This record gives sequence, structure tokens and C-alpha cells, in this order.
Amino acid sequence: MKVESITLHRVGMPLVRPFETSFGRETERVVLLVHLVTDVGEGWGECVAGKTPGYSSEYVEGCAHVIEHHLAPLLFRAPHVRAADLERLFAPVVGHRMAKAALEAAVLDAELRASGISFAHYLGAVRTEVDCGVSVGISPSIDELLTEVQGYVDAGYRRIKLKIKPGWDFEPVRRVRDLLGPDAALQVDANTAYTREDIAHLSRLDDSGLLLIEQPFDEEDIASHVVLAQAIETPVCLDESIVSVGVAIDAIDRGATSIVNIKPGRVGGYLPAVAIHDACRARGIPVWCGGMLETGIGRAMNVALAALPGFTLPGDTSASDRYYAEDLTEPFVLDDGRLAVPTGPGSGVTVRTELVREWGLQPPVLLTER
Repeated sequence: MKVESITLHRVGMPLVRPFETSFGRETERVVLLVHLVTDVGEGWGECVAGKTPGYSSEYVEGCAHVIEHHLAPLLFRAPHVRAADLERLFAPVVGHRMAKAALEAAVLDAELRASGISFAHYLGAVRTEVDCGVSVGISPSIDELLTEVQGYVDAGYRRIKLKIKPGWDFEPVRRVRDLLGPDAALQVDANTAYTREDIAHLSRLDDSGLLLIEQPFDEEDIASHVVLAQAIETPVCLDESIVSVGVAIDAIDRGATSIVNIKPGRVGGYLPAVAIHDACRARGIPVWCGGMLETGIGRAMNVALAALPGFTLPGDTSASDRYYAEDLTEPFVLDDGRLAVPTGPGSGVTVRTELVREWGLQPPVLLTER
């Protein structure tokens, strides 16, 4: 394909309820969308970066800047563009994986729509639907947490994930375990809120029979995760630490993780995500697909990824109404705790461009070859 134009949209999406983690509290998601037009068709991509650099060093305005001034020019100068070539094409730009992933998604969407191929088929999916879990933020009180969790159980979600931080861990986890019963799938996510000095403290979570504890320590501190994995019975899962195939293999080989959360935006795109999936599967390490409050655009692609054979645990691929009263695509609706994998060309969903315009926070930015 030849890329003819790229339009950047900044869209404000109010959340149906505040979402709080150890990093902070969100009531709205500011979404950077990429609309790419080529000589054979168009595609959409969604950037998972947040409004501020609180969760990651990347953030919406930074990603928009990198795309406009560094990545888009590389696409425009290329005589032909394929998603499979983007890692090499973008190599002159160090890091900025979320910005790269947004462009990769748009390129893939355009390429596959033009070819009549679905994301799921292209990535190697083996299932037509995927089991869904839900991520539950930190609540104002345990009673409110229990009410929220019960609602998700009633909706049919197959796994509950609780956000935790120092001061909000044992008691809410214990109470939720009592609510769910001993056999229900329950895991916790610390989002790097603890330090190595907390290992004895975290070992008390073993009593709750958790599927895993996700990313308790700083993303660069692989060594402390090794020590933790040796000290507790609960499996340790890495999330923010896993940014590439090489890091994933190193963390696995060192015993820092026995489960991996794969987020395409964090690792630079869906093709790098597949490479990490393949490396984990070859080593017998189960993976699951994490979420970043995606709209239907990113959710469609994540559901396709989660249908690959190595994704054996329910991911954060929740239904649209978990986060948004109205979505930017046709809504994803839970059916017996699962979401159907889109089968249409590209992402398989239709972007509601009228909502993109209506909810735009500022005029779109049109990029063309200079």
C-alpha cells in the first residue's frame, strides 16, 4: 500500500463509573485515534496511552507529537507499506511503542480490509469466541466493591481481577473471595505499587487462592520479582515489565514470571504481541490479553488476539458497557461470559465517525506527505 494521509483524532469518552488504580483515578478516557487512508482503502487504530504520563512514560500528546513529526514521515516516504515491515521501518525511532502500535493497528486494518481478511485469521486465531474477565478498580468502600463485583458475577464474567495497593489489599481480597466462593477465578493487580520490602506482606495473599498476582514491583525490577516468585505460592504475572520478546524470554528464564499479560499497545503492536505469545507458548507459559480501557476499535483487535491458542486465561476483554455507555463501534456484548471474535475484514467493526466528530476534543489533525 501507499499511505496517502493520516488523521489524528482526540476524543473524550466518559466512563460509566470512575476507574481507580494505584496510579490514580479516571472518570474519562482521552483517546487518540489514527485514521489512515491508503491507495487501496482505509484503516483505524487506537492509541492506548493515557492523558498523562502516570501509568507509562507515553501519553496522548506525546504520542501525537511522535506520530506527526517522526513516525508518519517514515510512512509517507516509504514507496510501499506492509504491517510486517513496520518494525524495520520505525527502527530509527527508539521506543514510543504505544505510538507505533496505534499506527501498526491502522496499517493492519487497512491492509486486511483491502485483502478481505479478518484480524483473527491473519493473527492465527483458533477460537470463535473468548472467555472474558473484568478488571475492578479500587472502590471508596468494601461494601461498594462487593456490590460492583456481584454485578459483574451476575453479568457472567468468568474471572474477577481486583486492583490493589498498600492499604487496600488483604481485606478487600478476602471479602471478595468470601463472596465468590473458593473455586471462582480471582486475581489481583498491583500496578507496581509495592517494593521488595513488602514480600512477606504479599505472601499473606496466598491464603486467598488467587490465580496470580500481577506486577507488584517496578517494571524495571525483574530481580525482585524473581525473589517474590520463590517466596510465595501465588503465581507471579508480569505486565508492565514485558515490552519485547527478549525481555519476556529473559524474565521467564530467570523465574520472575510464570504467566504473562500481553498488551499490544505496550509492546509496540499486534505483530510483536504475537511474537511474545509464540515465545511464551514454546516455553509452556500461559498468556492472557490485558486491557487499557479500549473503545470498540481496540477491543475488536484485542478479542481477535485473545483467540490465539496460547491465550488460555480470561483476559480484560470486557464488554463495551463495562466502561462506556455508548461505544465508537457497534457494542461488544457479553454472552455467557464470552465475546464473539469479529469475522469481517480488518478489525471487523465499523467506526461511528459521527461520534468521533461529536466527541472530538479539538479539531482533527490531517497529516500528508510534505
